[in-house]
Amino acid sequence: MKDISAPILSVRSLYAGYEQENILEDINLEVFDCDFIGLIGPNGGGKSTLLKVILGLLPPQSGQVSILGMDVHQGRRYIGYVPQFVESDRAFPISIWDTVRMGLLSGWRLFSRLSIQESAKIETALDQVGMLNLRQRAMGELSGGQRQRVFIARALVSDPKILLLDEPTASVDPNVTKDIYELLSQLNQKMAVLLISHDMMAISAYTKTIACLNRKLVYHNSKELTREMLDSVYGCPVDLIAHGVPHRVFAVHEEKTHE
Repeated sequence: MKDISAPILSVRSLYAGYEQENILEDINLEVFDCDFIGLIGPNGGGKSTLLKVILGLLPPQSGQVSILGMDVHQGRRYIGYVPQFVESDRAFPISIWDTVRMGLLSGWRLFSRLSIQESAKIETALDQVGMLNLRQRAMGELSGGQRQRVFIARALVSDPKILLLDEPTASVDPNVTKDIYELLSQLNQKMAVLLISHDMMAISAYTKTIACLNRKLVYHNSKELTREMLDSVYGCPVDLIAHGVPHRVFAVHEEKTHE
């Protein structure tokens, strides 16, 4: 029986960085089944570095990261990852189907025969993101939003327990952003989601909880984002303005007098 009280991802007393320089300092975080956490913070604050440590791409200087009670090298097979930018040659004739296939543990053998189970996983992943009917189309023919859906499907094909996304709407048209976040909300019904974004209005509207990271992590397992949290992480006053989108009102602006 699945222990829903146990965290899928646990980060304890984590210090990490590059060439002896700490980028992350004393990070503590637990992510549970069906959590949807939005991670915000300034450029260079360590957000992408944290994902690299969780994925096992960067060893911690100290501290511990575990996935379903396992170390990252054993547990990362339960992680689906969508990077911020995917470098690819649009002229290269690879199909949507084969792109998603690469997310399977055996996906690198593109010319080998797929099992019935593997084909079913690819179909399921493409259906989840609404791209199954286009499965034979070339990646170079897709819009930015369609490509992002395919990359999300590639992350889903391995049946992850947690989905990590680094700026999932950075390369798509603003009009498509809402569709991507609504897709993530649907996926969140079956798995945990941890995403990095600078779009605080979207974070406010769609995530369940918000974490702030600038070397140190501020996270209270809450969706409340106070002025004090933002000021402490960004190091300066932050104003949030929304135009015609669902959002929470954060802090009331203090009136200032001008001489």
